[in-house]
Amino acid sequence: MSLDPVNLRTNIGVVPQQPTLFSANVSHNISYGDPHANAEQIKSAAKEAFALDFIDKLPDGFDSYLGEQGVRLSGGQRQRIAIARAILKDPSILLLDEATSALDANSEQKVQEALKRLMQGRTTLIIAHRLATIMHADRILLIDNGRLVAEGTHQNLLASSELYKSLCELQFNH
Repeated sequence: MSLDPVNLRTNIGVVPQQPTLFSANVSHNISYGDPHANAEQIKSAAKEAFALDFIDKLPDGFDSYLGEQGVRLSGGQRQRIAIARAILKDPSILLLDEATSALDANSEQKVQEALKRLMQGRTTLIIAHRLATIMHADRILLIDNGRLVAEGTHQNLLASSELYKSLCELQFNH
């Protein structure tokens, strides 16, 4: 059996820890998810990603130039542009690689809300150290020192894994 790499890439959306943004405007950066998208589709994706508020405050809105790698945006804003791109792409498989790791609490809350919307109705693989990102997953794989040590739902792992329970206590009680 062979797999067409173009077909595979068409069906996978990625929101990485450090999203790649282009030295272009907001519209171009979001429309990378679907180059054929119109202005209304781009705006709708930005709204779903909780990015519309900050985009509207930029000097030229969707036409605002972001600078190299989106240097004019905060980490949370760059993440929400990447999420809007993935929303516009509407992939059947979504990969979230530490998508909230470098965010302040306010930005993380907005990004988490956007990710919840994005994950609905699709297979999502989440790589995360922050347990708040994975708590609602159908299946969590706990890896320690490169080995799979436990798997289950958040509630199952709280009851069955001392390591998972201690990680939760560290993250949620401090």
